[in-house]
Amino acid sequence: MALIVQKYGGTSVGTPERIKNVARRVLETQREGHQVVAVVSAMSGVTDGLIKLAREISTDPSEAEMDVLLATGEQQTIALTAMAINALGGKGASVTGAQAGIQTDGVHTKARIANISPQHVHDLLDSGHVVIVAGFQGQTSGGRITTLGRGGSDLTAIARAAALKADLCQIFTDVDGVYTCDPRVVPDARRIPVISYEEMLEMASSGSKVMQSRSVEFAKKFGVKFEVRNSMNANPGTLVTEEDMSMESVVIRGVSIERDQAKITIRGVPDQPGNASQIFMALAAAHLNIDMIVQNVGLDGKANISFTLHKNDLAKATSTLNPVLAALPGVLLSADDGIAKLSAVGIGMRSHSGVAAHMFEALGRAGINIQMITTSEIKISVTVDQDVIAEAARVVHKSFKLNESFITT
Repeated sequence: MALIVQKYGGTSVGTPERIKNVARRVLETQREGHQVVAVVSAMSGVTDGLIKLAREISTDPSEAEMDVLLATGEQQTIALTAMAINALGGKGASVTGAQAGIQTDGVHTKARIANISPQHVHDLLDSGHVVIVAGFQGQTSGGRITTLGRGGSDLTAIARAAALKADLCQIFTDVDGVYTCDPRVVPDARRIPVISYEEMLEMASSGSKVMQSRSVEFAKKFGVKFEVRNSMNANPGTLVTEEDMSMESVVIRGVSIERDQAKITIRGVPDQPGNASQIFMALAAAHLNIDMIVQNVGLDGKANISFTLHKNDLAKATSTLNPVLAALPGVLLSADDGIAKLSAVGIGMRSHSGVAAHMFEALGRAGINIQMITTSEIKISVTVDQDVIAEAARVVHKSFKLNESFITT
């Protein structure tokens, strides 16, 4: 008997019929002799509807109350899924994040998991139940409801699998796995059969919507192998695991894009120790996630600092920085919310030279201007105007021949 954790996203439970389909799939797994924990998201569109409702009540709702509101989306789904399982003759038990023993820190809307107590879930499994856990949520040590941020149900599933020492974790979504690029952007993108944690983490943090980056990081840290599969069919998915030597034969594993980015540029910062730290410490204190950072120093001893973040955080970042920059005479802040990020990812970069040059040449031939560049050991990221990001992705995907790099099975 294996213990299997399955996660179903919002589209997989988006209608009553799809919830029934999830119930059938879960029961099939249990009837094969396994214990099953299903982590579910809110039905597609429900979270957006709750956010819209909150905005109609208040232009600036508190983050703590937003957590209380948004957590109801998943609670609706766990109850409906348990009902569907029971209607099919199974034993379903729904539990909230708090009831499932998920304890978090106190940062509302972006909480981090501090501890998971598995006992209650084990007890339900041992009594023959399929346990349906609300994704995306937990509670503080003081009993306050928290949510885990965008894609938090992925993190719930991975963390639950680690805490339960599950034999397998399956992330069910509306696609057949991880692709070389978003097929809606690049029609000839192909499914990747196996990908390393490092590559998946870089793709997730660079805009791939299949997995949340924090969940991949958690899986890598605790050695949770997981498979990304389609909940609507029985097709093979993508296995995410530790890298092996054979993976380096593929230079670029995939291309990811991230829209809805913003860039802040601070010009004329005195090139002195401590000024950059003041800027970024203020942003950190406001719990703002910064992505790409570029600093240029001019001949006059003044530095220009540019960084990117999600455009939804732009207003908060600007208001956070204004009092800090007021203490630096002559410093100017400008913002641009019309950019997007393109990333090429592959552990093969470690053993192949000229990858950046190849990518930049392809974009240049297509007349696509690069604004910012950052690199890591296995990733090259650039920002471009948002209105050309789709073309840029197709150009880079084609230039590295990702539609023919490997054979899917």
